[in-house]
Amino acid sequence: MLEQERDFYDAHLQEWLQRMPGRFVLIKGAELIGTFDTAEDALADGARRFGLQSYLIRRVEPQPPQVSIPALALGLLHASAQRPAPGPSAAA
Repeated sequence: MLEQERDFYDAHLQEWLQRMPGRFVLIKGAELIGTFDTAEDALADGARRFGLQSYLIRRVEPQPPQVSIPALALGLLHASAQRPAPGPSAAA
C-alpha cells in the first residue's frame, strides 16, 4: 500500500530538501499534489481532494539510516512495548 507514493517521495527527496526542507508534501500516485506548512493543512487538503482514497503525507526531512537487527528480524528476539512486572521487593 502506498508503494508508488513512497517511491516517488524517495526519488524526489534530495531535490525537495534543497527547495522546501521541513514542509509537508501531499502525494497521490506519482504526483506531487501540494506542499504545506503543517501536517494538518496537508491532511485537510488530502481529505477534501481524495476523501477515503489513500494518499501520502510526509515531512521533507533527511531520512535516518535504517537500523537492522538480524536477531530481531529472524525472530530470535521479540520486541515488546510492555515491561515485565517488578519482582518481589528484596526489602521486607
